[in-house]
Amino acid sequence: MSDNSQNTQANKESFQHIGIIGAGAIGQAMAKQAVRAGLKVTLSNSRGPESLAAVIDQLGPNAHAGSVRDAAAADIVVLSVNWAQLPSALAGLPSWDGRIVIDATNPVIQPGYQLAELGGRNSGEVVTDMLPGARLVKSFNTLLAAVLASDPKQAGGKRVVFLSGDDAVAKSTVEQLIERLGFASIDLGSLAVGGKLQQFPGGPLPAVNLIKVSN
Repeated sequence: MSDNSQNTQANKESFQHIGIIGAGAIGQAMAKQAVRAGLKVTLSNSRGPESLAAVIDQLGPNAHAGSVRDAAAADIVVLSVNWAQLPSALAGLPSWDGRIVIDATNPVIQPGYQLAELGGRNSGEVVTDMLPGARLVKSFNTLLAAVLASDPKQAGGKRVVFLSGDDAVAKSTVEQLIERLGFASIDLGSLAVGGKLQQFPGGPLPAVNLIKVSN
């Protein structure tokens, strides 16, 4: 597919509904930013929708609690589950059918913030194998939760969010989402290259808080 064809297809893609699998600090920060940007959000966790009532009340009417299956049916799905819980969180879900999944996970084993065994690959490549049929983009995993939840528009610029992936159209769509949320994006290239740079622990970019200055 030519670059022009890819760009045309990306421009036609739309998203109004963001599903979030994992309602920890990163998941809640993503929900906050999406609601602020006028998007519909379905937030889910392993304990069920009832456990999220207080969080949903704080987020407002554009946010809803649902099952993991409900969140996985959204236009774009954000995966923000603890590494050890990924297999159980994703078990039994229907085919992804080409939907975009933003991998915001980090391969951390507790206690001690140890790097999980990845078989010589980076975590994004491992997660890709867990999501057959999905178009995975690694993003939103490098900023601390409190920073991610704060206003992305800073004096003179916007806070940077990194992304990487192997599907050009999916990356273009995630770039559109990043911009809609008020952030600036930096594309790190393929998942094999960018995924290593983004990975925590081990990569150089986690917790790096950059501001892209407006022209």
